[in-house]
Amino acid sequence: MLGLGSAATVLAGPLTAAALPEKTALLEKTSPPGKTLPEKTTPNDRTGLPPVTIRSVKAIGTAPQGANLVIVKVETSEPGLYGVGCATFTQRAEVVVTAINQYMPDFCVGRNVDDIEDLWQAFFVSSYWRNGPVLNNALSGLNQALWDIKGKRANMPVYQLLGGKARFAVDCYAHADGHTPEEVAANVQKYMDQGFRHVRIQQGGYGSLQLAKQPDWRDAGFAKPTDDFMDPHAYVQAVPKLFQTVRKTCGTDVELLHDTHERIQPQDMINMCRRLEEFDPYWIEDPLTPENMHLFPQLRAATTVPFAMGELFNNPNEFVDYMARRDFDYFRCHVSQIGGITPAIKVAHLGEFFNVRSGWHGPGDVSPVGHAAQCHIDLNIWNFGIQESVFFNDQTKEVFPGTPEIKKGYMYVNEAPGLGVDINEKLAAKYPINNNAGKWTLRKRDGTIIRP
Repeated sequence: MLGLGSAATVLAGPLTAAALPEKTALLEKTSPPGKTLPEKTTPNDRTGLPPVTIRSVKAIGTAPQGANLVIVKVETSEPGLYGVGCATFTQRAEVVVTAINQYMPDFCVGRNVDDIEDLWQAFFVSSYWRNGPVLNNALSGLNQALWDIKGKRANMPVYQLLGGKARFAVDCYAHADGHTPEEVAANVQKYMDQGFRHVRIQQGGYGSLQLAKQPDWRDAGFAKPTDDFMDPHAYVQAVPKLFQTVRKTCGTDVELLHDTHERIQPQDMINMCRRLEEFDPYWIEDPLTPENMHLFPQLRAATTVPFAMGELFNNPNEFVDYMARRDFDYFRCHVSQIGGITPAIKVAHLGEFFNVRSGWHGPGDVSPVGHAAQCHIDLNIWNFGIQESVFFNDQTKEVFPGTPEIKKGYMYVNEAPGLGVDINEKLAAKYPINNNAGKWTLRKRDGTIIRP
C-alpha cells in the first residue's frame, strides 16, 4: 500500500517529455490487470478547463439613481457565459463609453479570458500614455468582468479565488450630514441605532458651503454665477465645533470620520487637525491636493490624527512612496479609477507591509458591480480598514440583481460565483446616462479656484 501511495504521488506530478518513459513503466507495474495504457500520452491530454475566448465587449450606460454608471459586459465563446465590471467615471461617462466600444474590441476580442494579468498589463500601456482616468476606467471594467468570468468558471465567488475570507462580513461607515452640528449629531445617532459603528460627519457637505456669504467675485461679475463659493476660514473654525457637538451627543463608542476633499491649504489643515486630536477621529480624508503631496511628511509630523488618501490616484504606482513612508494610515483607492481588481489587490498587499489599511472609495457613483468588487477584496485582505457604504434605491437594485446588502452596518455579497452581480440591460436602458459633467468648480472670495 505504501508503494502504491508513492506511485500515485509521482504520477500526480507534471508529465515532461523526459519523464514519460519512466512513468509509463511505472504505470505498467501498478495498473490493474486487463487495463491498457493509451498509445500516446502528452501534456495536452491532461488539460483542465477548455479554453474560452472573448467574443465581444461593450459598454452599458445607466443612471437609475441619478449618477451616471458605466458597465463593461464581456461575452465569451462559451454560450451563456459572460462577465460584468464597473467602468464608472461619472463626470466623463460618455467618453468612457466611447473608449470601450470603439477601442477595446480590437484589443481583446479573441483573447483567452483566463489571461487576466497579461490583458491588464497590455491594455495599461497599449495607448502608450497612461495614468488617464478615462482609459483606466475602461480597463477596470474589462478587468472586473474577467474576474467575474473566472469566478463563474470555477463556480466560486471572487473572494475565494483571492484566498478566501479573512472576516465574516465587511464593516462600513455611513454618511451623516446636516446644516448644524446638532442636526448632524441627530443623524449620527440614527445610524448608530441601525447598527453602524463608523459614521462620516459633514456639516453641509464638503467645505460647509452654506457657511459662506455672498462672494465678492459674483458682485464683480467674474466667472459663472452658478460656480460654488467656499469660505475656508469659516470651514476650519466649524469642523472642531462639529466634532465636539457630535462627541458630546453620541459619546465615544462611535468612530467619526470627516472628508476635507483637499479644500484647504496645508497649514490650515495642520492647525485644524491639532484641534481635532482631542475628539479622536477615525480618519481625516483627503487632507492634501495631488499638487501638495510632497508636504505629507510635514503634515504627518505635525499631528497624530490618522489620514486617508488616494481616491484621486490614477496609477497604482502612485501609492508606493507614500505607503513606504507611512504618510497616511488608509489608502483611499477607487477600484474603477485604479484599473480594476488586479492592481487594487496589489495596492492592498503593498499596504499590508507598512500597516496601511484599506478604505476603498465607494460613493453613489460606483455601481453595485464596483461595490461588489471592492467587497470581495475586503473579505480577503488582512489589512482591511473600513468600507464606504451607499444605500441603493429600488430602481438600482432592479437594474443590478445581486447588489450587495447592508445589515447592521456590515456589507455582504451573495455567495454566487463570480462577483455575484448581474445587469438587466432592458431595465438599464430606461435610465440613460447624460452629459452632465457634475459641479466641481469652487472658488474663494476673490474668485480663485479651489482645487478639490
